[in-house]
Amino acid sequence: MELPDLTPYLGQVTFGGLAGYAVGYALKKVGRALAIVLGLLFIALQLLAQAGYVQVDWTRIQRDVEPLLQQPGLKSLWERLLSTLTHNLPFGASFVGGLLLGLRAG
Repeated sequence: MELPDLTPYLGQVTFGGLAGYAVGYALKKVGRALAIVLGLLFIALQLLAQAGYVQVDWTRIQRDVEPLLQQPGLKSLWERLLSTLTHNLPFGASFVGGLLLGLRAG
């Protein structure tokens, strides 16, 4: 029994994995930067609130943000992200594998 020549697919799988890794790595770095910005924004709001310049309705913010953080919202966001990133890619499976490795390494 002879194995089929997989050479044409090897380049696609390699490129898909490397592209996925790069995107995952970048997403994690952007996520960290976003977390820093949100943290600094929170500190600034609290300082302004303590000084009496602003009044923050944290209950309303929590009510507005909570649905986005629930399981269905996060799952939908992840599925939309994967759908966008793998749109029209012939090497989607290797891309997703590389993406997960890049997210872990970043």
